[in-house]
Amino acid sequence: MEPRITAVVFDLGGVLIDWNPRYLYRKLLPDDPERIEWFLDNVCNDAWNLEQDAGRPFADAVALLCGSHPEHEALIRAYDARWEEMLKGPIPESVAILDELRRARRRLYALTNWSAEKFPVARQRFDFLGWFDDIVVSGEIGLRKPHPEIFHHLLERIALPASRTFFVDDSRHNIEAARALGLDAVLFTTPAALRADLQARGLL
Repeated sequence: MEPRITAVVFDLGGVLIDWNPRYLYRKLLPDDPERIEWFLDNVCNDAWNLEQDAGRPFADAVALLCGSHPEHEALIRAYDARWEEMLKGPIPESVAILDELRRARRRLYALTNWSAEKFPVARQRFDFLGWFDDIVVSGEIGLRKPHPEIFHHLLERIALPASRTFFVDDSRHNIEAARALGLDAVLFTTPAALRADLQARGLL
């Protein structure tokens, strides 16, 4: 019997790709973990980064922070200039699951909050991004999770109802937003748990 779910949609960062700005700032501030956390909470924080995910150019974002935090200009500019150093690599066990789904000929999509300027770096570095039928990149369309509009955009683009779409993300806010719209959404915790969720739905 064919599973009820037709498509599997992956978030990328934190599910398939290990991205963390701390990988860069531990090089820049190797002896000051508290300063790293302060900087990422108060200067180059999640709210600031999400605006790039929604389409704001990095040049504008960097200029904004350099104006308000000139004492941290070098660290701010590194967030843009050395961004690739925040990408540690793939999460191998998750990529193995993606490969199994591909071999099973499942329809595969990605829905990611990612800067349009930086996403080509990931495309060039990670071959498995070519396994997806399509990838919706927030920065390319000016919408981001957890706003409902990006999920509507996804469903229209893949031409499927929410009820036939499985979605995995490592953000609880994104999962709650997806569930509110009717997607079968699960919070990513470990590759083993994801495998169990997919097996329970007959997708693996």
